[in-house]
Amino acid sequence: MRSPLFAVLSGALASLLFAGTAAAGTPAFPPVLTSNKVYKSGAMELKECQEQPIQRDDLDGARVYLEFVLDCLNDSWSRQLAKAKIPFSKPKFGVVSKPGQSVGKCGKFPAGAQALYCPPERKMTVLLDPAILSEPTELFLMEVVAHEYGHHIQELTGMIDVVDRRKGKSKARIYDEARRIELQAECFSGAFIGSVWQSLGRRDFDFKYILKVAQAGFDDGIHGKPANIAYWLKRGFDAESPNACNTFSAPKARVS
Repeated sequence: MRSPLFAVLSGALASLLFAGTAAAGTPAFPPVLTSNKVYKSGAMELKECQEQPIQRDDLDGARVYLEFVLDCLNDSWSRQLAKAKIPFSKPKFGVVSKPGQSVGKCGKFPAGAQALYCPPERKMTVLLDPAILSEPTELFLMEVVAHEYGHHIQELTGMIDVVDRRKGKSKARIYDEARRIELQAECFSGAFIGSVWQSLGRRDFDFKYILKVAQAGFDDGIHGKPANIAYWLKRGFDAESPNACNTFSAPKARVS
């Protein structure tokens, strides 16, 4: 099965990846990226999330499952941003059954992706294709939607807006920022899953398996090396806090 850990940050950033402009130097990251208030918001408070039963090859059941997980994510992150005194709003949510379907202002759902977040619409879209529906009880569905929710948090905290600005950025800088954004969303995903883990009634193997899948993936230049994807996912999971997810202050070896 194609790894569903491969997700896409769409919108303005997608165009930046192929339209960067040359820059004479590499400026430091601004405080909104390195010292964002969300990093100081402490441990995630929500400790319970009830997963809904789901059957194999059941698209409607998978949609309902994701909607319940989304309720948990809304509850969890609304508390987190309240502690950071950052205004909160819920993301829009939708599913598609195959690539090429419209995702509004962000065009069409790209082939090869499992999910995407569209900043202009503040909307998450998940691909519920036969591959992921064939093993719906694994942790991938929760991880995928939690990752995209991480991009929504980056939008609400002002990080995506800064990263999406292309003026004066080299292509190398654009790719570096894209990796840091993606790896941070992976870490945010891990922080949420870790915070509710004891309530899920799952085996430790379930989380270890998605780490194994991440480590066996491929480097597309945007999402980070497989080992780093697994590193940030586990780092968030262990910490149960966005405090562990400051990829913009991390050394290049951890965001390559």
